[in-house]
Amino acid sequence: MKLKQDTGERAYPIWLLVNPKHPTVRHNIWSPILDEIQDRVYREIQTRIDTTNIFMRNAVSDCRLVPNTLNWWGSEVAREIAEFKEIVLEHKPKLLISFGAFPFEFVRRVFEIKPEKGPKYWGNSRLSDEFERSIENFDINKINQIPLLRRVIASDSYIEAQNCFGRKDGGNYYANVGAKIAEKIIENKDSLNIWI
Repeated sequence: MKLKQDTGERAYPIWLLVNPKHPTVRHNIWSPILDEIQDRVYREIQTRIDTTNIFMRNAVSDCRLVPNTLNWWGSEVAREIAEFKEIVLEHKPKLLISFGAFPFEFVRRVFEIKPEKGPKYWGNSRLSDEFERSIENFDINKINQIPLLRRVIASDSYIEAQNCFGRKDGGNYYANVGAKIAEKIIENKDSLNIWI
C-alpha cells in the first residue's frame, strides 16, 4: 500500500524516521519523549521548541517494502535509501531520530556504515549502545543519528528497555531518553533554529 511518505519541513533541523508498518510510533513513543524534552528546555532556557515543522518520514513509501527475513533489503529498498540519502545530504538535519531496528539500519545504509546488519541484529541492548554512543558523540556541526525504540510496553522487552535505556533503579525510558536529547538541544540552543 502506497503511503504519504513525509510531513513537515525538510529544512527543519529535527527529523523523525519511522517504519511505515508502525504509524503509532509518533504518538506512543515520540510524544512522551517530546514532552520530556519540552519540559527540560522550558525549565532551563524558558522557551519551547516549535514542533509544527518537525520533518517526519516513512523510511519506505510502501509497507510491503519493509524488509523481513525473506526479502531483506531488496532493490526497491536500495532505491528508497538512495532517494533519502539525496534529501539528507541536501538538507543536513541536526538530529535524525529513528525508531526501531529497520529505520536505524536504513539510516546506517544511507550513511554507508559497515558492516550491514540483518533483521534480528538490532535488539534493545544494541540500540541502547548506539543511542548512548550518539549522545556521547553529538556534534551540532554534523548529522546526528539518534536511534530510539519503536515500542515500549509492559513486558520482558520493556524491562530490558528500562535496563538498557533507563536507569537500573527503575527510571522511566521516556524521561531518561528525553532528558539526554534535551541536554544536547540546550547545549546547542544558539545553533538550532527551532524555537517558538
